[in-house]
Amino acid sequence: MNPLRPDHSRDTHPITPDWVADAVFYQIFPDRFARSGRVTGLNLQPWGDTPHFHRYMGGDLWGVIEHLDHIQSLGVTAIYFCPVFQSASNHRYHTHDYYRVDPMLGGNEALRALIDAAHARGLRVVLDGVFNHASRGFFQFNDLLEQGEASAYRDWFHVDGWPLQAYDDTRPANYAAWWGNRALPKFNTGNPAVREFLWDVAEYWMQFGIDGWRLDVPNEIDDDSFWQEFRRRVKAVNPEAYIVGEIWGDAHRWLQGDQFDAVMNYHFTRPCLAFFGARTLDHPMNERSGTGRVDPMTAEAFAARMTDVKNMYHPDIVRAQLNLLDSHDTARFLTAVSGDATAYRLATVFQMTYVGAPCIYYGDEIGLPGGPDPDCRRAFPWNEQEWDADTLALTRALTAARHATPALTRGTFEVTHAQGEGVVFMRRHEAGNAHVALNTATRDTHLPFTGVAPGDYRDVLTGRTLTLTGDTPLSVPARGALVLVPLG
Repeated sequence: MNPLRPDHSRDTHPITPDWVADAVFYQIFPDRFARSGRVTGLNLQPWGDTPHFHRYMGGDLWGVIEHLDHIQSLGVTAIYFCPVFQSASNHRYHTHDYYRVDPMLGGNEALRALIDAAHARGLRVVLDGVFNHASRGFFQFNDLLEQGEASAYRDWFHVDGWPLQAYDDTRPANYAAWWGNRALPKFNTGNPAVREFLWDVAEYWMQFGIDGWRLDVPNEIDDDSFWQEFRRRVKAVNPEAYIVGEIWGDAHRWLQGDQFDAVMNYHFTRPCLAFFGARTLDHPMNERSGTGRVDPMTAEAFAARMTDVKNMYHPDIVRAQLNLLDSHDTARFLTAVSGDATAYRLATVFQMTYVGAPCIYYGDEIGLPGGPDPDCRRAFPWNEQEWDADTLALTRALTAARHATPALTRGTFEVTHAQGEGVVFMRRHEAGNAHVALNTATRDTHLPFTGVAPGDYRDVLTGRTLTLTGDTPLSVPARGALVLVPLG
């Protein structure tokens, strides 16, 4: 089966959280967003230093609370956090204690305060769930290292032989680990005790007040029944909880309505790089990054691909997809296109006007660059003199239009023109259609607008009012766009 062609024959009717279709997400890597100064006595890098795999910048959840005004000013309605649980790593994908927020982040008290402050502003909070693997410091695995074959937890992991070698890379590890990384021992999720433990973690934090889970490498728990029960328990606490999986390829298996609501939409990411960054793609950079090599794409190919992506899954799932331009696992979009701000801004226009929930990676809104991990995890520069004010203003204008225009969240996606370096599409909705034109050429270009209902429209990007009388070509600025939303 072509993974970009719809196959709804196996679908049950999925029930996805209705709020996600209208949401704008903001992804935060906690160690690098904001340092409050409330967590002291730590050996930290100076804020803004070159990121290091093993060093800490000291961002914490209190710092996030202090900057909720900035987050909300972006039109954000939900925050997705990279892991926050206790861990001996700055990224915290090496979980030590699933019931304890890392003390370096402010502990459970800080998460309680953050959830309360976010909810008071109408912001939802989604946490990262790392359930495929734990860490060498996880108590049950530590017991295994200490007690060997006598450990009470020997069946919590996949042990191949004895003794275990958790630190000596010259000898066989004798246990399964994520991609062979000894620091990340893989859970034996076939063990009923492990399953109950992980499901209880999911329920515990749902009852604490979070609004959903982003699931790390969930395809590596190759067991539909595990995720079906995970969903049942999470939705029993909050039927409107959002469950989004990190699946980079075809996700039909997990999107039948009985496991995940959506996935991180890397099928959205790559075509955006290919089309908007066609002139400036940094191939070596992308080949070292999570996205891999990306080849330039014409308007015709881009329109066809994004139409296929829109048709991949049930429409309710498509509206809940997490559409991202980059993440903690990839080079930042801006750097992947050799610093071409026009490419990033064009991609942002598309991200905010396409079907699905856009997700802004912290710092992208102010032009923060960054290559592959760990460089994509730079500290947020809170000196506003360092910000790209044009990109920030564009982001705010687009999210405001998205919230004010039903067509941009709930409308259909229909390409009306695609040729060379220009794409025009319509978001059709009973409350009024929106029309978007994107011009990647280096000169102003007239692009045809077809299927336009006569009336007054506002261009979101300039604030101009245009009176359209029907099908007509309009001039679209070089490396620019028109986003026309109905007035009245």
